[in-house]
Amino acid sequence: MPEPRDPAAAPPRDFVGYGRYPPRVRWPGDAKVVVNIVVNYEEGAEYSIPDGDGRNDGWGEYAYEVGPEVRDLGTETHYEFGSRVGIWRLARIFDRYAVPVSVGACAVALERNPAVAEWIRERGHDVIGHGYRWLDYARMPVDEERDHLHRAIESLERTTGQRPRGWYVRSFPSEHTLDLLVAEGGFLYDSDPCNDELPYFSERGLLIVPYSKVYNDTRYLLSPTYGSPAQFFESLRLALDYMCEEADDGFGARMMTVGLHPRWSGQAGRAAAVRDFVRYATEQPGVRFLRRLDIAQWWVDHHRDWEPIGP
Repeated sequence: MPEPRDPAAAPPRDFVGYGRYPPRVRWPGDAKVVVNIVVNYEEGAEYSIPDGDGRNDGWGEYAYEVGPEVRDLGTETHYEFGSRVGIWRLARIFDRYAVPVSVGACAVALERNPAVAEWIRERGHDVIGHGYRWLDYARMPVDEERDHLHRAIESLERTTGQRPRGWYVRSFPSEHTLDLLVAEGGFLYDSDPCNDELPYFSERGLLIVPYSKVYNDTRYLLSPTYGSPAQFFESLRLALDYMCEEADDGFGARMMTVGLHPRWSGQAGRAAAVRDFVRYATEQPGVRFLRRLDIAQWWVDHHRDWEPIGP
């Protein structure tokens, strides 16, 4: 039985943010838009009967979820496609175009496929802590969430050679997640919120680098869905073009986060959308790919120099 939650303990909500006049951000190289691709590497860390969870995970290619009385071998092998094939198809795209990416890695997933951790080290990609496993941390007791945080840090440092400086969990953080990160120390940023297109500092002083569930391949599965990979590419292209247009019109530079999953975007047809977007973005003046860690560090180092955009 989950612990009862106290709504008053949740972080306060902010409906204003930067408001009408955001800061006059200057990215490296005076980029109009910095693009960060986050590869969510979760395969092998999901709920499963063999791992003793007493349930199957439901994030397959359809909404139907198999009950706990039997193993869902279909969904299990769908995840396995991501780790066996999909991650390497995406990796080849990023290698071909020399694009730095961030890997949101569940620690157990990398433990079960060390070659992925080796690729991260070889290419200099940064790792975002994505939980020890791909579990529902919003309902987890705080002591267990803290233990998973410690285990994830140790594991990711061991497999990738780098201590995670950023963090985000499966879809929904708990009321305790931000406090745990601050208390743990060593974190530069949190990416659980999805409420802005620019980083900002939380009430606890930790930088927030917002994530996006719109520029994200989950839209293949969640209504309204993409009818084809071409629609995913078109969505990303339109967003990038519009952000660049806003910057040209004097409304400030922006950050664009693109979320990918190997079991989804690693399918051949869907990988074509990733390839086309990466190729398109690299050809646009004023657009630059950055790792999430570099975006966070740049913001920490330079944000005091930026005046708000005036009327």
